[in-house]
Amino acid sequence: MKQFTLMIIVLLSTSWMGGCTSTKTSDGASYGPAAFSQPAFTAVTVAYAPEMQGILNRIEQDPNASIHTTTTIKGVTYRIGTYHDEPILIFATGMSIANAAMTMQMALDYFPVKQVVYMGIAGAVNPKWQPGDVIVPARWYYHDESVYTNEDPNAPGEYILPEYYAKFIEEQDERRAKDPHTPKYKPFHFIHPDEVLIVKEGMDKPQDTAYFSATPRLLTAAKQAMSTMPTQRVLGERDAELFVGGNGITGSVFMDNREYRKWTRDVFNAEVTEMESAAIGQVCTVNDVDWIIVRAISDLAGGQEGVNVENKYDQEVSRIGANVLFSVLDTLAEDE
Repeated sequence: MKQFTLMIIVLLSTSWMGGCTSTKTSDGASYGPAAFSQPAFTAVTVAYAPEMQGILNRIEQDPNASIHTTTTIKGVTYRIGTYHDEPILIFATGMSIANAAMTMQMALDYFPVKQVVYMGIAGAVNPKWQPGDVIVPARWYYHDESVYTNEDPNAPGEYILPEYYAKFIEEQDERRAKDPHTPKYKPFHFIHPDEVLIVKEGMDKPQDTAYFSATPRLLTAAKQAMSTMPTQRVLGERDAELFVGGNGITGSVFMDNREYRKWTRDVFNAEVTEMESAAIGQVCTVNDVDWIIVRAISDLAGGQEGVNVENKYDQEVSRIGANVLFSVLDTLAEDE
């Protein structure tokens, strides 16, 4: 199945995209990427409503920020405005991987976007983080791109691996020696972690990709922004910790399981987990658009005792996350 999928990807990319260059048909029609003449936007992006409210509240309170145009395309609302003379495009991707990838690609197809600053809530994987802390990871991994296997009837506790995956595992020591950010792959019961295949201009074939790296320039801006921000209080209970670096993980599940959380910490050395960021990173990487993800901790991803408290903190930590995001935008404006 994986090999068949690869063949389809290659055929589509060569037949329809023409190597990401515009092509002409027999009737003279042009296909390919749109060309824009107006100044490019900074895309200010979130996943869902509580996060969006934090962004809109900041825009409304700032006399040097405004939204002048609102348009809806295929059900997605795009707000166009300015923040301290910088053109901005504000929209929500929707929750989870498919929505994030689809909506981000739509935005890059329909608008001129030079950089993406994405903000949202996340669960803590590293137990040192608490609700209200804000993490800006340097790298994003898919934690549930994986192979589900049968137990070996002749060896209880061991699993029968497909040949391609067994070969993949054999290559990991060599890969990790070259890149220390390569995950320390091991199974979680019958679940064996794998990598996403991507294809982009300049590649002669799709390749396994362990993670997507945020743009160094934007990570530097985040560090500068955090160093000058006032103390951020969380519901009057504690001061938020602000941190740039480390790894984040993305999956199509709301993680609320202690053992799986520990496994992702071991395999990916993850700080936070959520449901969109690796997809945003993948789309931006393929399109050569700069990007960064700001994540505010809302819960402990199953590490808590009893019921998850995400609903208690989502609006409050979204407010703090928005403060960090706009501080990053201020820093970027100062550097231009």
